[in-house]
Amino acid sequence: MASPNTSIDSNENLPSSLSRVPVMEAINVSKSFGAVNALIEASTSLYSGEVKAIVGDNGAGKSTFLKILSGLIQPDTGEMRFEGNPVKFEAPIQALNLGIQTVYQDLALIDTMTATQNVFVGREKLSPNPLLRAFRIVDDKEMTANAMGVLSELGIKIPSLKETVRKMSGGQRQCLAIARAMLFGHKLIILDEPTAALGVHESAQVLTVINKVREKGLAVVLVSHNMQHVFEISDSVLVMRLGKSIATKRTEDSSTQEIVGLITGAIAP
Repeated sequence: MASPNTSIDSNENLPSSLSRVPVMEAINVSKSFGAVNALIEASTSLYSGEVKAIVGDNGAGKSTFLKILSGLIQPDTGEMRFEGNPVKFEAPIQALNLGIQTVYQDLALIDTMTATQNVFVGREKLSPNPLLRAFRIVDDKEMTANAMGVLSELGIKIPSLKETVRKMSGGQRQCLAIARAMLFGHKLIILDEPTAALGVHESAQVLTVINKVREKGLAVVLVSHNMQHVFEISDSVLVMRLGKSIATKRTEDSSTQEIVGLITGAIAP
């Protein structure tokens, strides 16, 4: 049973197009670092075809929650469920193998590599030729074709896959990182401040890509401080305050004023 301080999402108000079984659930999870209680019985449910925003002031527990959802750290208490089954991530690779990808704010792109190389870094495809394969020669043609396919699928326009990413704009880099996540993550994509430090045009480009990811049926969770973007792209908003998940609101039934009020404590959850 949920404690009074947590907010487990009910699926009764979900659009019929969304799956009734969450891709991922966190139930009353807590995490402490020494004497600091970073997360206190926080709960949420993430559904296929849904974009959920997580909002809150600095220190509200957003980053810790994201790291638990992505398998980077483990909760001290509480339960995690993946597609209805209990799961315990002891390493991020276990989350990756289930189709959970995270795009952090620094994007983890390598400036000196091309777009294709960045998409497949650490996952390079070896040549089908046995001799070349023996010498660990990669299949550039197939990797480029796969990269072009996912970029086209998401409507991402990049001047050249052979150019190094240092020549790309901030929006193009962010979209490339999301495309990489979608190529290898088929269930859940976690985005940390995807439009931070981007201009109006580049932010719009990134939001369009996020919407296309949702249309592909993936669950998307994003942390953002930009309320305009939150209400433009998300289906629901999880509000966190002082380490607790205090409320979940459907964006169509809420407002910026209400969410900000919940964040600051001006409105009781």
